[in-house]
Amino acid sequence: MAPVTTDHSDIDKLITEYISGNVVMMFSKSHCPFCKKIKQLFETLNVTYKVLDLDLEENGPTIQQVLLNKSGQRTVPNIYIRGKHIGGCDATLKLNEENKLLPLIAGDAEAYDYDLVVIGGGSGGLAAAKEAANLGLKVALLDFVTPTPQGTTWNLGGTCVNVGCIPKKLMHQAALLRHSMDDARKYGWNFDEKIEHDWDTMKDAIQAHIGSISFSFRVELRTKSVTYLNAYGEFVDQHKLKTTNKRGKVTEITSEKFILATGMRPRYLDIPGAKEYAITSDDLFSLPYAPGKTLCIGASYVSLECAGFLTSLGMDVTVMVRSILLRGFDQQMAELVGDYMQNHGTKFIRGAVPTKIERIEEGTPGKLRVYAKTTDGQEIVDDFNTVLFAIGRDPCTKEIGLDKVGLNLNKNGFVSLQNEKEPEATNIPHIYACGDLLEDKLELTPLAVQAGKLLARRLAGSNDVQCDYVNVPTTVFTPLEYGCIGYSEEAAIQKFGEDNIEVFHSTFRPLEWSVADREKSACYAKLVCHIPDKNRVIGFHIVGINAGEITQGYAVAMRVGATKEDFDATIGIHPTCSEKFTTLDITKRSGLDTEEAGCGG
Repeated sequence: MAPVTTDHSDIDKLITEYISGNVVMMFSKSHCPFCKKIKQLFETLNVTYKVLDLDLEENGPTIQQVLLNKSGQRTVPNIYIRGKHIGGCDATLKLNEENKLLPLIAGDAEAYDYDLVVIGGGSGGLAAAKEAANLGLKVALLDFVTPTPQGTTWNLGGTCVNVGCIPKKLMHQAALLRHSMDDARKYGWNFDEKIEHDWDTMKDAIQAHIGSISFSFRVELRTKSVTYLNAYGEFVDQHKLKTTNKRGKVTEITSEKFILATGMRPRYLDIPGAKEYAITSDDLFSLPYAPGKTLCIGASYVSLECAGFLTSLGMDVTVMVRSILLRGFDQQMAELVGDYMQNHGTKFIRGAVPTKIERIEEGTPGKLRVYAKTTDGQEIVDDFNTVLFAIGRDPCTKEIGLDKVGLNLNKNGFVSLQNEKEPEATNIPHIYACGDLLEDKLELTPLAVQAGKLLARRLAGSNDVQCDYVNVPTTVFTPLEYGCIGYSEEAAIQKFGEDNIEVFHSTFRPLEWSVADREKSACYAKLVCHIPDKNRVIGFHIVGINAGEITQGYAVAMRVGATKEDFDATIGIHPTCSEKFTTLDITKRSGLDTEEAGCGG
């Protein structure tokens, strides 16, 4: 019987004493069938163990709550062996099936430096490391940024914080402010001052913000007792890494388990002058000068986002597209995004690829001559101050020793999918991967964060919840934003058949645009529904202002299987763009006009 106390610090101390004072400590409930199963297992194996049945303790509910805070596990049995949190019934049975339980109890299991080493300090890696440490694992995190061909590097936080989502959204905001100034005159604001943008002011403010985020990550890792190693990791054998810091010092560390979270880096075309003279998004956000006349090569979301805000900031911008816009996204929506950009000053060259880049003038920026060929063989030659490659990204799986451990990669370097039910698992039982490295999974920061957290919980034996890779919301922050969830129209038709898909759609104009006299039909809303499943909404798409904010809320509805009837029964907030999804009544099949009329138009 545990001493009676109501002070949580005393309870925590009591729990710690139980865990440290017993080789096998089991927090249980006398009536729990799973607890009985583990007790029977221990007795069959002649294991000496200490048990505390919480339902027989006067302060049992408080102990269970403190255990939750300590281990991340609410349920029983909650088992510790030699001070290490093992988990519940399933985790213990699995250890026994793998012949690891008795060696662990006997202290014969190989002693590793860490329970878990995470390789990569981006969003997914940080989330996994912090969560695993919260759940009692001894964790190290490695992060090392190889400089770009132009010499750009950055601190902890990965692509999203340093050269992705955060600076991209802030530069997008700078661009939106320019459009707001145009609209302001129509709303009665009078100002005569010359309007011009200062690149350095914006860039320095954004970099200062990024620096503060990176510093907070360092503090957080220290607070959670995660060992942070600013070093490049390379597998030496199944459980050992060689780490090399920026001074060249080599250290070896061992771990029971590993998570690969090394992310991706931008791809360059293999043409003369590409790496010598061009930049990527890894360089743009800290570029020490305004890029001037810019050529964005590629039609990825990175290319269109960068082209969009640079145009709005006053640059002369051209996008060179080999084939389609926004590959992998709904193509109707992609073309709407491209049309709006073209109507607002961004130039497009379709069906062309560059063949050579030459420097013809030094400077900051200097001048580059770009040679390109169209699909019909015509040559294009033009001069630009900056050339930005945004043709896709490659996984950082080379030169980290994965060949030494026999880990399977596909032909493009992504971690091969082994099991649909556990996508983060690799063919090596103690090595996992999360984030952009996974084969055929969306390359999105929040998805990596969610997957990393859930993976850490499974590895710590806290729960067995898997990440949802289907109902994933995202937004492309082009001048007119594009938000989507689930299937594109094309993907839905391919998977379920055209006869089983109903598409509800409408153009619309935000009320804010009416006084500003902006386009009537540039914004567009679409729901893709699966007819046999009560018209369940399987695809959500919007091109319009604040698309990111709108899309996030509907992701919750789709996560729980909302149908078109659920959308129709929801009362909209008027006047908003989001309410459009509660009133869609025109199907593509009908062929009716989608031009909006009424008080919003």
